[in-house]
Amino acid sequence: MFTHKRFIIDSLNFVRNSEVHHGRILPAELERLREYLLDHSGEIVYSISGVFDEKGRPTLKIMITGMVTLCCQRCLSKLEHTLDVKTSLLIARNQDEYSYYDEDNSVDAILASPDIDALTLIEDEIILSLPISPRHQENECSINNITISTSEKKHPFISLKSLKK
Repeated sequence: MFTHKRFIIDSLNFVRNSEVHHGRILPAELERLREYLLDHSGEIVYSISGVFDEKGRPTLKIMITGMVTLCCQRCLSKLEHTLDVKTSLLIARNQDEYSYYDEDNSVDAILASPDIDALTLIEDEIILSLPISPRHQENECSINNITISTSEKKHPFISLKSLKK
């Protein structure tokens, strides 16, 4: 396994300069994400753009696509999970602004920093997007393929009936 070079951004300068960073990483490269995975196969494609939103607020637009392998909580077998994450993170210039954004449930915000690790942001967004209890669809789960034959079962007290006579 190789380690992807970390990409550090100065969040406000990244937005002021309308910068864009994109790349590909392997799920195995994201240490915290590995805890959620059944195996480390797949690939993740990401893009981070620095923009000003419609209200002129500095924002990081994050897009993530790819495939990771989770464990189905119903049958405990492999579950391919498609990543399709699109999120916007407002950049709060100071703690007061951050507290203001934090009270609004309709926005996500981070505190401005000159040294934000872009891959940590990517990993955070992937983890937040994962299902709490990953499961196959009802008809796709291997546990549904187990059949119990009820025709061969006899009533447990049928032999007692013959003793009664």
